[in-house]
Amino acid sequence: MQIPQMGYDRAITVFSPDGRLFQVEYAREAVKRGATAIGVKTKEGVIILADRRVASKLLEIDTIEKVYKIDEHICIATSGLVADARVLVDRARIEAQISRLTYDEPISVKDLARKICDFKQQYTQYGGVRPFGVSLLIAGVDDEPKLYETDPSGALLEYKATAIGAGRNTVMDYFEKEYSEDMSLEDAIVKGIVAMGKAIESEVSVDGIDMGMVRVDDKKFRQLEEDELKAYLKKANEIIKTELEKQ
Repeated sequence: MQIPQMGYDRAITVFSPDGRLFQVEYAREAVKRGATAIGVKTKEGVIILADRRVASKLLEIDTIEKVYKIDEHICIATSGLVADARVLVDRARIEAQISRLTYDEPISVKDLARKICDFKQQYTQYGGVRPFGVSLLIAGVDDEPKLYETDPSGALLEYKATAIGAGRNTVMDYFEKEYSEDMSLEDAIVKGIVAMGKAIESEVSVDGIDMGMVRVDDKKFRQLEEDELKAYLKKANEIIKTELEKQ
């Protein structure tokens, strides 16, 4: 008996005749509708930034969190369903603490990314659950800078520069042309903001992004304060404004 199309939609563990898991594809669509998040890796360290524009002036901007500290040397940016992201961030923090308590050493960025992807992949196998409708950028420094992107299916890829969310294609096109392995961390910040401006098709405001970095020299995550961001935003917005005028 042939299962109707609706059956494949509702049964997460059932492949369609052409080898698709519809619920995983729907989870990817949720990510595509999410806010843009960008990661850039250089020899000096790694940065991640995320769009956190607000639709209402009544909303307290500090309650919109897009970049999270996981351990001293690891951070995460998210795109997709916010509640799903929070669960995965909590899971990542637990895995980082387990490593410190069990082995008395910080978890590597790659090991953390694989553990989170293993956790996400479990939710594509069993009935009664659904995939996480969120993608993560996992960035940090152990022996060297690392930047990973996770997919709702549990797939894992390492990138030099990447993006998740609504503006992914625009950002990827920009970095295909502009990325250089020799650029400084400061250059990466400016280029990251320019890429964000291209994704949202406007200049970027100081309270419109959330940005964090981990440097190679100290292996410590920190978020950039508004005063630090303003200098980078000024350079980036000049480039964004010029390119928008050309369109």
